[in-house]
Amino acid sequence: MAKKRVLVLLGPNMNMVGVREKGIYGSESAESIDRQIMETAEKYGVDCDIFQSNWEGALIDKIHAARGVYDGVIINAGAFTHYSYALHDAIASVRIPFIETHMSNIHAREEFRHRSVIADVCAGQICGFGKNSYFLAFAALQDLM
Repeated sequence: MAKKRVLVLLGPNMNMVGVREKGIYGSESAESIDRQIMETAEKYGVDCDIFQSNWEGALIDKIHAARGVYDGVIINAGAFTHYSYALHDAIASVRIPFIETHMSNIHAREEFRHRSVIADVCAGQICGFGKNSYFLAFAALQDLM
């Protein structure tokens, strides 16, 4: 049986974790969290790639390219979560299980962050657990792949 493959997609400003808004995102660097994501993938016995972009089109291209390559996707779309119908449509088009993740609890933040336009095309949403949101998403994906 072939090894399962997971793509972790990180949207705008996620490369600045550890630098920006430390009260919300903590002081641990994005690179350190990426290493821990890769270690978590290894524990679950899946191959993992991480892709971060501040460009909506680059994320859409990566979603389209995921079809037939990845068995599941963990996505933290950043601010695109709240208004990118283009990401919504891209996710809906590939028919791969997506888990929406956020380090912060988007429902406890500014009102504009309470609504996710990608939630209805994702299998579920995990938010508010800091970097652990990504690790929980790996656990959630196990029954979906």
